[in-house]
Amino acid sequence: MSDTVGIAGGRIRSFVERVENLDREIAELAEGRKEVFAEAKAEGFDVKILREIIARRKKDQDEIDEHETLLDVYLRAMDEADAPA
Repeated sequence: MSDTVGIAGGRIRSFVERVENLDREIAELAEGRKEVFAEAKAEGFDVKILREIIARRKKDQDEIDEHETLLDVYLRAMDEADAPA
């Protein structure tokens, strides 16, 4: 049954191979990212803080301001709850 009607095997192969190539590229990039963090750590930088900076730079200023405002409100609420009445 080599005559498969309506299925373009070459096109399917093209999609599969493109995705496989992208997966390889993603793995290579992830390895490169890991190496950069290892280098930073070897030079004495705190990788957790670097990751936080990277995450923060991805956000827009409004999102950062909203986060900091909520954090401040929650911390004040905790402080007020702990304060003697």
